[in-house]
Formats: sequence, structure tokens, C-alpha cells
Amino acid sequence: MDERRRALAGAGFVLLGAVLIQWSAALIKPVFHAVGPSASSAWRFLLGAIVLMALTRPRLRTWTRAQWLGALALGVSVAFMNLCFYQALARIPLGGAVAIEYLGPFMVAALGKRSWRHFAFVLLAGLGVVALARPGGGLTLEGMLFAAGSGVGWAAYAFASHRVGGTTTGFQGLAIAMSIAAVVTLPFSMGSASAIVTHPHLLARIAIVAAMAIVLGFGAELQALRRLRPSIVSVLLALDPAVAFAFGLILLHQAITAWDLVGLACVVVAGVGVTIDAATGAPAPLL
Repeated sequence: MDERRRALAGAGFVLLGAVLIQWSAALIKPVFHAVGPSASSAWRFLLGAIVLMALTRPRLRTWTRAQWLGALALGVSVAFMNLCFYQALARIPLGGAVAIEYLGPFMVAALGKRSWRHFAFVLLAGLGVVALARPGGGLTLEGMLFAAGSGVGWAAYAFASHRVGGTTTGFQGLAIAMSIAAVVTLPFSMGSASAIVTHPHLLARIAIVAAMAIVLGFGAELQALRRLRPSIVSVLLALDPAVAFAFGLILLHQAITAWDLVGLACVVVAGVGVTIDAATGAPAPLL
């Protein structure tokens, strides 16, 4: 029973993280026209790291080499993931960007067990992306490549976050990792400082996004990864594209067509299928 409650709590944290992170992505997009996607990402990390460091005040002198390596891996992977994602978001609709991005952790989970069933799920997810990327669907090659790069970062982030969650307590590891991400992305914010200073509403919006995504969203996912294996969390993130499409429709007024729904359904069903396999046992192996 304890394991069941632990798993349900982990799934709840994944869903909470998905809502907060995708909601914040919809809120940050209007800032792109003023400072650009990379600078928006950099300012988000900087403000989020400041809040986390102030709240946790980690004792760095007691940190071990393993803790530092874990935080470094998480900071670099999340910085790469978000820089690529914001570049994709500047070029293609939110739902499509997240659906393609999700293929990163999905492939890690699906190919972790070599079976015909999982290869079929990979094919189904691929068909979903084809439906999303159809001519006239609003996806560009450049945007899709950035989203794919973000997917690679997302897959690395899942494993790094699990490692940080296992070697640190509370949110100290997250605070250090986000500080590293802030340092990595800091050069992208240099040219936009005047715009941020002269337009306080931009700073306020980025601060809200930082609190939602960096502090609360990534914090929720860290708690999930303390309760579930990275492969399970990766496939539970199948809900992210659906959440992203919803926020794209409601907040960004991005139209959703029948083909978008077909593509979304393929990606989500594939993710759910792999989740069920991972939860109920290993499927039949390939010969």
C-alpha cells in the first residue's frame, strides 16, 4: 500500500509539474518579441535560481563530489533543454513543440526494453509527429529541430534530476542546479538588460514564470523523481503535449485541427502504452 501511495503521489507531482511548466511557457511567449527567446530563458533561470537559493540556503561546504556532479549534469541539461525549447516555441505552436520534445524521454523509455510492442509504440508516436508536421500544420523544419534538441535535453534532465533527488535533501540540489543553469545561460541575457530595466512589466512576467516553472514546476518533478524511476516519469510525461495544446488554445489562441488531435492522440496513446508495460512487467522480448 505504501508503494502504491508513493506511486500515486509521484504521478500527481508529474501532472502538477506539467501544468505549471506548460502554463508558464504560454505566459512567456509574449516576452519573446521584446528580448528574444534565449534572453527570456536566461532571465527565467536567473530569477528562479535567486529565489531557490534564498529559500534553501544550501551548505556548500558539506557537499560531496557526487552531489556536485549531479547538480552540474542537471544544470547543464536543463539549460540546454530550455534554450532549445524557447527557440522552438518562438517558431512553432506550443502543442506541436511539446509533442516533438516529448519524443526524447519517450524514446528513452520505449527503447529501454527491446520488444516488438515498444517498437510499435515508437512507430505510433512517429506517425503522430507526421500528423502534426503535415503541410500547413504550422510546424517549420527549424522549429522542429529545436524541439528535437530540447527532447534530447529533456531525456538527460530526467536522469540527472533523479540523481540529484537521490543524493540531496529538500530543494538544495535543485537550487544549485538552477544556479548552474543561470550561469550557463547568463551570456544570453547581457544584451537585454536595458529592456528589462526600462519595462518593469517584462521583469514581472518573467518573475512569475520563474516561480511557476523553476521553483514550483521543476520542484514538483524533482519530488516525482524521488518516488518513481526515470523511465516511469518519462512516459508519464505523455500528458505534457495534451496540457500544452490546451494552454496553446486557451491562452495563445492557437487553433487546433482534426489532424492535430490525431497526432496528439498517437503520441499520448504511445506514451500510455509504454507506461502500462513498465508498470505491469516486461513485455515479450525481441528474438
